[in-house]
Amino acid sequence: MLTQHRLPPLNSQSPKQVVLFLHGYGDSGSGGLLSIGELWQSQLPDCEFLCPDAPFPIEQGPPGSGGRQWFGLTSLEPSDVLWGVEKAAPFLNEYIDYVLKSRQLPSNRLTVVGFSQGTMMALYVAPRRKDAVAGVIGYSGLLVGGATLSEDKKSTMPVLLVHGREDSVVPFAAMHDAELGLKKAAFPVETLACAGTAHSIDERGITEGLRFIRKAFGI
Repeated sequence: MLTQHRLPPLNSQSPKQVVLFLHGYGDSGSGGLLSIGELWQSQLPDCEFLCPDAPFPIEQGPPGSGGRQWFGLTSLEPSDVLWGVEKAAPFLNEYIDYVLKSRQLPSNRLTVVGFSQGTMMALYVAPRRKDAVAGVIGYSGLLVGGATLSEDKKSTMPVLLVHGREDSVVPFAAMHDAELGLKKAAFPVETLACAGTAHSIDERGITEGLRFIRKAFGI
């Protein structure tokens, strides 16, 4: 089971919704991504915010750094990335199952928010689950396994893609490619291009993310 980090609901100990953050390569569940939940809490007072550690330690960096990865980044060849996502997918599916069962919530009370490598995981796993989650937000990521998504998908949910125009890690063009792949598979997609933003999440991305989640939860 993945190690989790959490922000409890402001209103009670029993959440009515869950926002699940998936961090990027080299980060961890206790890193900066969960801090976005602190910015959203006042508008989502019944929501629990979770950010699990990715299952594997990073292959690069100093020993004991605490950095985690969903899969290795020794190669960015599409076949290698797909293999990595497929290897990590069971860990994420098991964790989502645990969260929903332990909170006694249906899938449509959970939204998945990914950043970079976490977006790759979110866009791969969520559509291949039988029961649809409320929505997926993908920050600064790309769509993996898009060629077979129409055949592989088991559920459909709204998706918001947010990407910085100055991203030098995951090219900005990846957002357009992801949009096309998702729409081809009949997913409702919104996009937000952030001018002057590199491989990060800016204030507008955070604001639009909150709007999207509140809409997805019907709040």
